[in-house]
Amino acid sequence: MEYRQLGGSGLYVPALCLGTATFGGTNGFEGWGHTKVEEATRMVNLCLDAGVNLFDTADVYSNGLSEEILGKAIHGLRNRLLISTKATFNLSPESRNAIGSSRFHLIQACEASLRRLNTDHIDIYHMHGFDANTPVEETLRALDDLVTSGKVRYIACSNFSGWHLMKSLSVSERYGWSRYVAQQVYYSLLNREFEWELMPLGIDQKVGAIIWSPLSAGRLGGKYRRNNPIPTDGRVARGGSPIPDEATSYERLYDIVEVLEQVAEETGHSVAQCALNWLLQRPTVSSLIIGARTEEQLRQNLEAVGWSLSPEQVKRLDMASQTTPIYPYWHQAQFPELNSQLRF
Repeated sequence: MEYRQLGGSGLYVPALCLGTATFGGTNGFEGWGHTKVEEATRMVNLCLDAGVNLFDTADVYSNGLSEEILGKAIHGLRNRLLISTKATFNLSPESRNAIGSSRFHLIQACEASLRRLNTDHIDIYHMHGFDANTPVEETLRALDDLVTSGKVRYIACSNFSGWHLMKSLSVSERYGWSRYVAQQVYYSLLNREFEWELMPLGIDQKVGAIIWSPLSAGRLGGKYRRNNPIPTDGRVARGGSPIPDEATSYERLYDIVEVLEQVAEETGHSVAQCALNWLLQRPTVSSLIIGARTEEQLRQNLEAVGWSLSPEQVKRLDMASQTTPIYPYWHQAQFPELNSQLRF
């Protein structure tokens, strides 16, 4: 397994990470999967055998059940792996303070995650979303305290806008507090908006990218093809996609998949493996979160590393998936000599 430095930190993470949103399958996550402890344990060991030692979860996944199952699945293995979890969203509708990134909520949420995971520390602690109601200073001071206490090793964010992240980095620098070393973001051949602002920011500020839903919730898995009916038993049809259908065009999807099929035939790898490998060659990408409802799906996804698409194949996929950016990015793109860092 290839290991990559996480942003400007000294931490190295595997190019692939196992996402555990499929663990549990309750409280709004029924469409994602129903992995229980026994199968989760086998998946964890399969990953470790392959060199994948990073496991991602969140307190909101199945209302904490995902963390509980992961905690049981890694019993006796804690010193061999890294845990990434997240907080911000609401687990207790009856409490207004059980949501957001306030000091009150974050300390409470972190301690609850530690109990569910049955561990004394979290390696990468993400803010699952940006809380515009809480001062950034309050959030970052609370996170710095969690790092200082030893409960958290590194902090990261997820689903931030560019200015959210840049303001946070500035506040951390001003006060000498822990800074976000990574951002967990959605990025795939189907949706490349990450490249417009968050990727350049990551390059400039040395913030690594951990990619969620790199196959666009299975849309790039090879089942979706032109003139073929959309699978009725797939994750999207079951309501297990965090990406709304209106976020992309299915005609565009089919155009991309047709090129992926050509590249897959040339390389001897699957459509999904080629889509994942394309991402691994993008700037700032530290790790891809791969999910799996079955052990066989996991084995297939693990084959996305250990080889590389050719520059010509990458270029073809670039062309098939390119889209006109919104303003001001289309204006900036007219002056490539002023944006040389994005020539990749």
